[in-house]
Amino acid sequence: MEVFERPKIELEQYPTSAHIASRMLFTAEHTFGDIASRTVVDLGTGTGMLGIAAAMMGAGHVLGIDVDEDALEIAKRNVRGILFGEDGEDGDEVDEVDEVDDADPVPSCELLHMDVTRIPLMPSLRNCCDTVVTNPPFGTKGKKGIDVEFLRAAFHLSTRAVYSLHKTSTRDYIGKWAARNGAVSAEPIVELRYDLPKTYGFHRQNSVDVMVDVWRFEKAE
Repeated sequence: MEVFERPKIELEQYPTSAHIASRMLFTAEHTFGDIASRTVVDLGTGTGMLGIAAAMMGAGHVLGIDVDEDALEIAKRNVRGILFGEDGEDGDEVDEVDEVDDADPVPSCELLHMDVTRIPLMPSLRNCCDTVVTNPPFGTKGKKGIDVEFLRAAFHLSTRAVYSLHKTSTRDYIGKWAARNGAVSAEPIVELRYDLPKTYGFHRQNSVDVMVDVWRFEKAE
């Protein structure tokens, strides 16, 4: 997976690790049946980690949404290289990727340039997918409250379930917010250590561990 070339602090761009993505998507599918053959939206897809993981887990269709066109260009290369075995530069097949068997389903994945916070204002997008997965900005360096704005957008889109990462320190707040905003079920299904690498000039340590919850939300019909 290619990561951000020039991460933008105002968007709090950090790569989602393969460890976190695999735990989130594996649990979503094998415990709850929320991925395979479902329509999945990856909100704030960044370089595409969660969306690609959903496609690899057998999602029927994946839509990655992000406000940053630079990130979407990287995501496009990752989708082509990982899901379709193409070189992002010239379209040649990558030697390490097996050819797609004719009997295997062809992954369906699209990318959309859009401001996530505008989604709740668009009635045409209400209930347009089964499952939403997201690693939203925490709102510590960028826009305050952006984490729950992502949740609001996710609730607008999903008919089935929302999976979202939030700091463990915000657990009580997130649970109360979900109850006030139409969730019939809201629980942190796993607690993980998020290793934030040294990404920006103001970072003094090579990495910092942050405890995060993977939440699963169901909203009222």
